[in-house]
Amino acid sequence: MLKPRLFFSFTRSYATRIAEKPPARFPDPLLNHSNAVVTALKDENLTFIHRPPPTAPSPHSTTLAPASPLLKSPTPSNKNAPMPPLLRPSAYKAVPSRMSDKDIEQLRKLRLSNPEKYSRAKLAKLFKCTPNFVSKVAALPRPQRKEFARKMETEHATVREKWGEKKATFVAIKQKRREFW
Repeated sequence: MLKPRLFFSFTRSYATRIAEKPPARFPDPLLNHSNAVVTALKDENLTFIHRPPPTAPSPHSTTLAPASPLLKSPTPSNKNAPMPPLLRPSAYKAVPSRMSDKDIEQLRKLRLSNPEKYSRAKLAKLFKCTPNFVSKVAALPRPQRKEFARKMETEHATVREKWGEKKATFVAIKQKRREFW
């Protein structure tokens, strides 16, 4: 039968200093180039290094007529060239034309004459504009607006009377919850 052996060591088992990465020593690209010509000047502590260009000059690549398309000046865009697709669906909608002052006056007269018949949505379709534009240009006077809101509230109350007990409870809970927002 084997007996376990216990070894006690009194030497340190951890690193005594933090490991550091040695500083990078990059070779000098001018001195280590194979074609570089190094000339040391005698009188002064200066060194002249001449390194020839990587390729021979080409008659086709000059600053006046560069071969690279990156160096060429931008060409005028072709009007008939296909364009990339638009990113947003709202960009496909045509910009609405400006409404004339005469049309705006007619819109206001219709809205004030009978706001129930000429609602914002109907006028917007009739004049080919948005309902928001109608509400801004032909806003109803405050008493008329309040009367209209009261009428809508009575219509909604008649609809609410037809609700069942469960739906009425849930809607009441939802309204109560919104009060605490």
